[in-house]
Order: sequence, then C-alpha cells, then structure tokens
Amino acid sequence: MAEIKDTYQTLKEPSEGFFKDKGSKFMAYAFPVYSEEDIQECLLEVRKAHPKARHHCYAWRLGLDGQQYRANDDGEPSGTAGRPMLGQIDSFELCNVLVVVVRYFGGTLLGTSGLIQAYRESAADAFRQAKIISRTVEDVFELQFDYGLMSPVMQAVKKLDLEMVKQDFGHTANLQIAIRKSEIKQSLHSLKARIAGLREAEIEPDEEVEGLSIEFKYTR
Repeated sequence: MAEIKDTYQTLKEPSEGFFKDKGSKFMAYAFPVYSEEDIQECLLEVRKAHPKARHHCYAWRLGLDGQQYRANDDGEPSGTAGRPMLGQIDSFELCNVLVVVVRYFGGTLLGTSGLIQAYRESAADAFRQAKIISRTVEDVFELQFDYGLMSPVMQAVKKLDLEMVKQDFGHTANLQIAIRKSEIKQSLHSLKARIAGLREAEIEPDEEVEGLSIEFKYTR
C-alpha cells in the first residue's frame, strides 16, 4: 500500500509584504488557513482594514492534492493579479495559504506586464518575510461520550499523546482530538481499546464502544 503523504509547508503566522511602482502601492497580507471559512474571515479582516483601497486581489491553495485553489483579480485585467500571486504560492511550495494584495492606485497605469510584476513581487515579499514551517497533516475527530467514561477517555488520550483541540463539557462530554493522517487507523483502534479497557486484539477497529461515538470533523 502506498505511503500516505502527510507533511507540507505553510506559514507559521501571518506576514506582510510591500511593492511600489509609479505611485501605486501594493500591500500584501499572507495567512495560514485551513478552510474556506478561514479564508473568508481573513479577507473580511483585510477589507475592513483597507476600505478605500481600489482592489483587494487574492489567491489561495488548500490541501495536499493541490485541487482546492482560487485566484481572484478583483477588477484588475484578467490574469494580472490572482494568477501571479497563486504562482508565488506554488513557487514557495506552500499550501493551506492565502495571500491578499491591496492596491492603492497612484495615478499612472502600469499596463499588463507592470501589474503582473507588482502583484507577483508583493506576494513574494510577504512570503520572504514569513517564517515557513513544515507541518503534519492531521484529521480532527470529535469524541462524544458518557461522563462515566471521562477517566478512561482522558487517560487514553494522554497515553497515546494525542492533541486535545477543543473541549466542551456540557450536557454531554465532547472532546476534539487531532491525529496524524498516516496514524489514524492505528490510533483510533488503540483509543477504543483503552477506553473499553481491552487489549487491541480483543476489539475490532470498526467496533463501537458503548457510550462513545467518534466523528470526523475536518482535516488541518
């Protein structure tokens, strides 16, 4: 069976870049993102910060397969903004990344080649200023369980060294955990066995544990 690819390069934190040509200013904002919801929040943040800017062009790519992406020219001539920015995401070999470039017009037209250069260079500058890190692809699962299972659940999560992403102990107990993509099958099997108080050989990987449900939420 083929090995699961579960590492990628992204940004540790948001970064900024800048380019200026013939009075036009191009301010780039790059973000690590993990969903289209994240992307919309970041776009809204930039638009609120620059309500008078003439253009808010952007490009993003999500996922290891490279199939989730978008390049938006926001009123600039087709292909002069979003595509050059997307090209820089690929040139820096990044994914789960959004870059937004805000333009303030300086009064002089730059032409097609000038625009392509400006958007490409401002995006590249944001990536050059960024701290690029290698991350592991993880799937986040939500555990819903009876409070009687609280102790074995928490002990199992700790013993298997799984990251607790979110906790919600209300009417029912809810716990979100992150598991490395290549280790999901084994980790979930071990988790169920420990919660049920059994050895792994005594429980099937797809067997349910009474009082416990496990639901996939998202990949990050």
